[in-house]
This record gives sequence, C-alpha cells and structure tokens, in this order.
Amino acid sequence: MQLNELESNPMSATDFEMLGMDHVAYVKKVSDGTSPKFAVYAANGAEIALMKADRDVTFAAVRQNDMEPVSVH
Repeated sequence: MQLNELESNPMSATDFEMLGMDHVAYVKKVSDGTSPKFAVYAANGAEIALMKADRDVTFAAVRQNDMEPVSVH
C-alpha cells in the first residue's frame, strides 16, 4: 500500500479500535491506595482483568491466554 492510498483511505475509529483486539493486551499499573495492582485492557480500552500479582505474573497470565502484553504508562 502506498502513502497516497493511506491518505485517501484512512482507518476508521472502529478499524483502529479493532487493530490487535485479539492479539494485544495493554497492562497498566494501578493502585487503590492499599497495594499496587495491574489492570489488563483490550485494544478497545475494555478492562479484561485486574491482577493482584506483580508485573511478571501479570505478563505471564496474558501470554498464557495467547496475547502479547504491552506496558502502558
């Protein structure tokens, strides 16, 4: 696909939202004031899980579900 094709056919918000939907999980450190947790989100921003484990365990859980974890800051 050439650049001019991308300019004339930009991705819609829905297309962009679905990009990586089944393959990527976004992991973000969150805190409720007591202990840090890791929230796992789908590409569309929907929360998939809230882990009370450390980062490495959270990433392992994501990988066990055939998704690639990505850190979000």
